[in-house]
Amino acid sequence: MELLPIVPYDKWAERLSVCWARSGTFDPEIAQAVQEILVQVQQRGDAALLELTERFDGVRPDSIRVPEAELEAAYAAMDPELKQIIAEAADNIRRFHEHQRRTSWFVEDGDGVILGQRIVPLERVGLYVPGGQAFYPSSLLMNAIPAQVAGVDTLHLVSPPGPSGRPHPLVLATAHYLGIRHVYAVGGAQAVAALAFGTETIPRVDKIVGPGNAYVALAKKMVFGHVDIDAVAGPSEIVVLADDTADPEFVAADLLSQAEHDERASAVLVTPYALLAEAVRACVQRMVVEAPRRAILEASLARYGACIVTPSMTEACAVVNELAPEHLELMVRDPWEILPHIRHAGAIFMGPFSTEPVGDYFAGPNHVLPTGGTARYASALSVDDFVRSQSIIVYTAERLRKTGPRIMRFAEAEELPAHAQAIAVRLARLSEQASASAVRSSAQTEQKR
Repeated sequence: MELLPIVPYDKWAERLSVCWARSGTFDPEIAQAVQEILVQVQQRGDAALLELTERFDGVRPDSIRVPEAELEAAYAAMDPELKQIIAEAADNIRRFHEHQRRTSWFVEDGDGVILGQRIVPLERVGLYVPGGQAFYPSSLLMNAIPAQVAGVDTLHLVSPPGPSGRPHPLVLATAHYLGIRHVYAVGGAQAVAALAFGTETIPRVDKIVGPGNAYVALAKKMVFGHVDIDAVAGPSEIVVLADDTADPEFVAADLLSQAEHDERASAVLVTPYALLAEAVRACVQRMVVEAPRRAILEASLARYGACIVTPSMTEACAVVNELAPEHLELMVRDPWEILPHIRHAGAIFMGPFSTEPVGDYFAGPNHVLPTGGTARYASALSVDDFVRSQSIIVYTAERLRKTGPRIMRFAEAEELPAHAQAIAVRLARLSEQASASAVRSSAQTEQKR
C-alpha cells in the first residue's frame, strides 16, 4: 500500500479528481433509510424517537430531554485542568466572533424617506453534536458560541446516547458551561428530523448546525427548506503549500492530523520541490507505523493522499486554488507574499507554528469550514449564519409623487397591472387631497378679502 504517493504535475488533476470525488455523494440505500426515518419522526414524534434510538444506539433513554441537574453533575465531575482549557478556548472563540457582529443601519434619502437594514437574530437553533466513537466538545464550542454572540434566543442540543442512556459526559459538561439548558439524548437522522419538524419534547428550530455521519448529513440536506442548515459537510481535508524552507517533519505531522479523522479524509502536499516531497513522504511512512490510529491513516493516505510536485510556486498556487481546500497551510519563506495569490480556501494557516490543530481547538476562528471544494463559494461558520437581515423602507407622499409614474411604467413593462394599480390609487388619493387643499386655500383667501 503506497502512502501519500508522489504525483507529477501532469497527473495531479487525475489524482485529485479521485480525492475530491469522495464528497457530495450518498449511497441510495442510506437515502431511502433516511427518508423513512424522517417520515416516522414527522408522523409519530417522541414515540418514533425512542424506538429509533433503541434500534440504532442499543439503548432506550428514560427521558429524551436530559435534566439540568445531570448537566450540572457532568460539569462538576469534569477534570479541573480540562475545565480551564475549555474555558480558555471558549474565551478565545467568543472574542474572535465578537468582531463579526453586525449592526442595523438606517439612512435618510431625502423627501423624508428612510431606508435601512435591520439585523435580527434567529429565535431557535438546533445543535447536532456527534456521539459514540466521535464526540467533539470543540465542535460544540464552535457551533454554539457564534450563535450566542449573534443573540439567538434558545439553543437546542441533540447528541446520541451512550450505554448510560445519556450523551457523552464531556458533551453534557460543555453544554452546562455554555449555559445550554435544552439537551436531548437522541442522535442520527431521527434527531435532525425532530429539530426540523418538532415533536412533543423537542421544538422545531429555525436552523440546524453541526457535524455528523452520512445519515446526519443527508438528513440535513433533505430537511433544508423546512429549516435552514449550515452545510452538508464532507470528509476533512488539508493541503500544505510548502517551499524548500519547510520542515518535512512539521509538514508530515500536519498531514496526519487531518488524515486521522476517518478513512475518507484527504491530506495533500503541494510543492515545487521534489526533494521536500520525498522527505515528507518518508516522515509520513515512519510516523504512521507508531500511530494509534494507524489503520485509518493508512487507508486515507493511500486512497486520498498525494504529494503534488509543480514546476514553480505559481503553478502550486494555481493547484491550491483549484482544490479550494478546507484547511490550507502556507509552509513557505514568506506566507504574506504568497497570500495574495490564494483565492479559494476555508481557513489559511500562516507559517510553521500555525499548525492546523491550533485552529481546531484554541486560536478562536471557527473550525466549521467548507469541504469538498465548496470553499470556492462558502465560508467558515460565523455570527452571520445566526442572523438575518430585514430591509426597512419608509416612503413618503412627496417621494411617491415624484417616482410613482416611473414605478407604474416598470410594473406595466412586466405585465403586472395590479402592481401599477397599487401606486395609481395612492397617486389618485394624493391628487384628490391636493385639489381639496387648493380649494380650501382659495376659499380662505376669498374670506380674507
